[in-house]
Amino acid sequence: MKAYEKQRGARREEQKELQRAAAQDQVRGFLEKEAAIVSRPLNPFTPKTASSNGADDAQPGPSTGPTGKDKDKDKMLPSFWIPSLTPEAKATKLEKPSRTVTCPMSGKPLRMSDLTPVRFTLLDGSVDRVGLITRSERYVCAVTRDSLSNATPCAVLRPSGAVVTLECVEKLIRKDMVDPVNGEKLTDRDIIVLQRGGTGFAGSGVKLQAEKSRPVMQA
Repeated sequence: MKAYEKQRGARREEQKELQRAAAQDQVRGFLEKEAAIVSRPLNPFTPKTASSNGADDAQPGPSTGPTGKDKDKDKMLPSFWIPSLTPEAKATKLEKPSRTVTCPMSGKPLRMSDLTPVRFTLLDGSVDRVGLITRSERYVCAVTRDSLSNATPCAVLRPSGAVVTLECVEKLIRKDMVDPVNGEKLTDRDIIVLQRGGTGFAGSGVKLQAEKSRPVMQA
């Protein structure tokens, strides 16, 4: 929202600057036209010999060099090495952000009652926060005590918010459909699969399909 308001203020200033520049161009054009008009009166008592040198006494015309605005444009030369400074580059227009927080999956508005607390079980409860950061294995499954990592498929049990491995869900929890932490009944909707983070392998958790091409005989 702050970025949108900042861009909005910049656009207002830009419009005011364009209006001022247009007014200055009109005044400058009027003055140039007035200066180009030659209206010097002739003196009837001046001898012809003096009037023959009128070409030498002619006043210089208005300068055709670049004005101050054009000089400023010359200083702002485009850069072809930076995409945002090329002549074809346009400023990105920001849309007004919505004040409603929506679900990234369904797009529906989120409410506090729709949120589920997620509780990770620490590997060692005596370790403080600073010591936890330096460890590679920090959390474990709430049921089997198996260590959790980015490569471990996990799920959240909605009634208790406990994080367990999918292997535990398939082998133990789905048999009775009971939350092992608080003993409440479970449904398929109460088992929420967590999306894993980066594992360093491009095909992690994805079904890969390879195609092998061979030469084909053509008639």
